[in-house]
Amino acid sequence: MKETIQELHELKRKKNAIILAHIYQLPEIQDIADFVGDSLDLSKKTQQVDADIIVFCGVHFMAETASILNPNKKIILPELNAMCPMANMINAQKLKTIKSKYTNPIVVSYINTSADIKAESNICCTSSNAINVVKSIPKNKEIIFIPDRNLGAYVQKMSGIKMYLYDGFCPTHNNFILPNHILKLKKQYPLAKVLVHPECRLEVISLADKAMSTSQMCQYVSLSKHKEFIIGTETGILHRLQKENPQKKFYAASTLATCPNMKKITLEKILSVLINETNVIKISKTIRNKAYLPLAKMTEIMPCNIY
Repeated sequence: MKETIQELHELKRKKNAIILAHIYQLPEIQDIADFVGDSLDLSKKTQQVDADIIVFCGVHFMAETASILNPNKKIILPELNAMCPMANMINAQKLKTIKSKYTNPIVVSYINTSADIKAESNICCTSSNAINVVKSIPKNKEIIFIPDRNLGAYVQKMSGIKMYLYDGFCPTHNNFILPNHILKLKKQYPLAKVLVHPECRLEVISLADKAMSTSQMCQYVSLSKHKEFIIGTETGILHRLQKENPQKKFYAASTLATCPNMKKITLEKILSVLINETNVIKISKTIRNKAYLPLAKMTEIMPCNIY
């Protein structure tokens, strides 16, 4: 592993490349990355760095987003089969059919969508700014929220704004983080703060102290005086939380909450694509031009206050 890491560092310098990693990636991937964050963090970072090559350690839609925002940079995905099941639950034709039932609707698409979906949307959002995105839309507009029904239900509840919610979901959050998991851990660790991702079911969110994005969780934990936390999201986040807060304790709401697609990327795959410059993500100019605007609008809207 040491030889692989050393070779990666040398290649990065030689090729003016950087490695970005989502917070759900394997610990060794997070440790060698130049930057670790959530979808919004990574989207912004791709535009800020002066690199010719970005090796994006995440799932496919994330690399697509980076390519849309950075047409002059080479975006490489170490594993092309690292897909997002939620993103694949909707396609452009389904969205067009839904849109046809409304008069000039506003389509808010979660960043966990393909480039084709973003191209059919008015504005994108992340879990950290979804509430503020919806609140920014004129009140007389009908809103279609895609594809996550759980995030949509949470945003609808917190904003008081009624929306059409598409019936998509994240299998990891929806199927493997359940109310009984939270209740059991709250009994076991009564002093622990419960933080969950808004991709969880509303029944789970109702048991939590806070619902927030992964980057907001990291920020909240670092500023909090509490010493114990129950974390309701993909287990990859625990590595960073423990690394940055060694004096605090973290308990996974469910050890089953692991995204198999996020774990498909390995150090060896990163090295291979950086050597050969393969798995380059390319977006057609037509789709990119359409998808760029809703993404640009997204980055202009601030995340919700974590307190």
